[in-house]
Amino acid sequence: MEEDVVAAIGPQSSGIAHVISHVVNELHVPLLSFAATDPTLAALQYPYFVRTTQSDYFQMYAIADLVEYYGWREVVAIFVDDDYGRGGISVLGDALAKKRAKISYKAAFTPHAPKSAINDLLVGVNLMESRVYVVHVNPDSGLTVFSVAKSLGMMSGGYVWIATDWLPSLLDSSATSDPDTMSLLQGVIALRHHTPDGDLKKSLMSRLNNLKNKDIANFNSYALYAYDSVWLAAHALDAYLKEGGNISFSNDPTLHDSNGSTLRLASLRTFDGGQQFLQTILSMNFTGVSGQMQFDRDKNLVHPAYDVLNIGGTGFRKIGYWSNYSHLSIISPEILYTRPPNTSTASQHVYSVIWPGETAAIPRGWVFPNNGKPLRIGVPNRVSYKQFVAKDNGPPGVRGFCIDVFEAAINLLPYPVPRSYMLYGDGKRNPVYNNLVDAVAADKFDAAVGDMTIVTNRTKIVDFTQPYMESGLVVVAPVKEKKSSPWAFLKPFNALMWCVTGAFFLLVGAVVWILEHRINHEFRGPPSQQLITIFWFSFSTMFFSHRENTVSTLGRMVLIIWLFVVLIINSSYTASLTSILTVQQLTSRIEGIDTLMSSSEPIGIQDGSFAWNYLIDELNIAESRLVILKNLEEYSSALRKGPRGGGVAAIVDELPYVELFLSSTNCEFRTVGPEFTKSGWGFAFQRDSPLAVDLSTAILQLSENGDLQKIHNKWLTHNECSMQINQVDSTQLSLQSFWGLFLISGVTCSIALIVFSFRVLCQYRRFSPEAEEGDVGEIEPAEPSRTIKNPSLKKLIDFVDRKEDEIKEILRRKSSDSKHQASHSSDGQPHSPS
Repeated sequence: MEEDVVAAIGPQSSGIAHVISHVVNELHVPLLSFAATDPTLAALQYPYFVRTTQSDYFQMYAIADLVEYYGWREVVAIFVDDDYGRGGISVLGDALAKKRAKISYKAAFTPHAPKSAINDLLVGVNLMESRVYVVHVNPDSGLTVFSVAKSLGMMSGGYVWIATDWLPSLLDSSATSDPDTMSLLQGVIALRHHTPDGDLKKSLMSRLNNLKNKDIANFNSYALYAYDSVWLAAHALDAYLKEGGNISFSNDPTLHDSNGSTLRLASLRTFDGGQQFLQTILSMNFTGVSGQMQFDRDKNLVHPAYDVLNIGGTGFRKIGYWSNYSHLSIISPEILYTRPPNTSTASQHVYSVIWPGETAAIPRGWVFPNNGKPLRIGVPNRVSYKQFVAKDNGPPGVRGFCIDVFEAAINLLPYPVPRSYMLYGDGKRNPVYNNLVDAVAADKFDAAVGDMTIVTNRTKIVDFTQPYMESGLVVVAPVKEKKSSPWAFLKPFNALMWCVTGAFFLLVGAVVWILEHRINHEFRGPPSQQLITIFWFSFSTMFFSHRENTVSTLGRMVLIIWLFVVLIINSSYTASLTSILTVQQLTSRIEGIDTLMSSSEPIGIQDGSFAWNYLIDELNIAESRLVILKNLEEYSSALRKGPRGGGVAAIVDELPYVELFLSSTNCEFRTVGPEFTKSGWGFAFQRDSPLAVDLSTAILQLSENGDLQKIHNKWLTHNECSMQINQVDSTQLSLQSFWGLFLISGVTCSIALIVFSFRVLCQYRRFSPEAEEGDVGEIEPAEPSRTIKNPSLKKLIDFVDRKEDEIKEILRRKSSDSKHQASHSSDGQPHSPS
């Protein structure tokens, strides 16, 4: 740097790049690094650092995509504890988190660590649950890791090893493959920078192969990036000079030696055109031997891509590619760049892998902790409801519905699960289930199996499987038979239904009277008699006992439709009333959880149940009101005594327990109101346990093939207490069930009235004033006593009130007179009035 340089190329170490970046920042000299892959070097802290290779940022996201592709959830990161190792593993953790996976353990060792230190590290790693290892180390110590792993038996079946680009770079640099080295790496997956096989690359490799006395036989991808870095500096300098840039330097007063320092900082000078030259470098765009040399806004090379390799035999084979454009694929990135990007899960694909142990089956990626020791399973030692789970003298030491479900699910797994059941509780009272869940979270147990409800505060500290039993809190209360009411006959219909039905009886009676009044003598007479006839006819149709005959076609049509409606209403009323009077109706002064919340009476709670905390924390019920009940005898006794006798007004418990309790008491008590919580029972495991996921799938399989129901019937067969209280209102029939019938009847009445009115108006229009005056003395109106101010309306009402036969007679006579007058007029004789 004392020689006044305008650009620096190198170094090969991320750690040294951090140091040199501080120097070039002060001197404004761009640093082109072809090997420093630490992602943290891209920070704004190093503006003059230009990475001419791919950042480990993309490599770690490629590894995360591989982990997701094979369905693993945890990995162990083995890395060298320097800037290079820490920076890459930090990005790996972020990338895995986006895939809902994680680094379960970071196994770091110092640079140039002895073999003994690496051995101790891998021994501890081998005792852990995860079997997926990501190795991000330097080439000088990487092979030592695999050598120790093989000696510990960690290169056998069930293990997964993923190496970053250090391993292909090391192997590519060797003239020939070493059989001893390759034997250490069988089944390893590795990533290598993807460099397209272009003409420039082929030409360079041909010339290098023709060189004599070469020190190394092959070149890895970093050598290609180094070659392109030199050309990048040359192209940029040429462009810089053509743009009028000057190469000049100036002294920086801040650079000076002090306190006897021998760094000779005063001899360093700042490049005056450093910022302009930097922008020229970042704007370059040409094709090199490693591919396209172009930078994006973050100063990274465009189109980052990696080859995915599987090492086997004496070499390795390419099983796919990873690119930031479309992620995992078996198609070359250069082809994918011509297509729309597709990063969907369904599009991800690589060829099959030969894993460690020479197996093609995808490893599960985990084993049980502590090198396969049996699972410590905590089981609640219940004293009540032992059908669900209880202590047993024979193996495995516990029994019950929950245990059978767990065992059946375990047997469906494709791998053995060694397990040991451990009772939790003193056997004198039910244990507190929250404490059992806490014990799982505190690593006292690996899992908890029993009738444990999945609630919010528990899911925060442990992982539950898929629910295998539906549950929910209900209220149990004493009930008594409801006395029959003298007004029970009104209960089949609600108030609106009664009102609408009565209104339609009157409506149909009035319509039939209008249609029959002119032609049926049974619907004529004094006004009072006609009103009585309307009422009698209307309501007598309810029993099909109407004595008046209908004569008109319209009247019969209306009556037929109405009688059909009455038939349906009568049948429904009879059926509903029969149900109300014959089915036993039960009642309780407790109507549900709302009644309990508004009262101050004691409430019974099962010992150890989560309902205690739920009622206090969620429903704000005073703790002094809650009474702990330990067994079924205390349940029954407390309910029979009631709050005045030292018992409880009701019991709040989960539905599966309540069903067994009601069956044991011959349905002496009942549930009141609906379930006010919805939850289920599941098995609890420590956070992020992969066994929880596998068991959830097994439980779903048990449910689908019917085995779960068979286990339920084996342990929980009981009498159903199906009679519920407060069912009277639900048996009432409403207008909603019959509005279609009323609509048909109403439309029929409307059509009949319209047709009748049209016929009457047509007849009325045929009357002339002379004819009406002549006829008025002959035919008396039906209501001579009434007075109407409008003469025309009076004439119309009188006309409508007349008998049909009289109207026809008048029309016939009028027609005869008209013809007679016309004949006289045609003979030329005067016409004299009659």
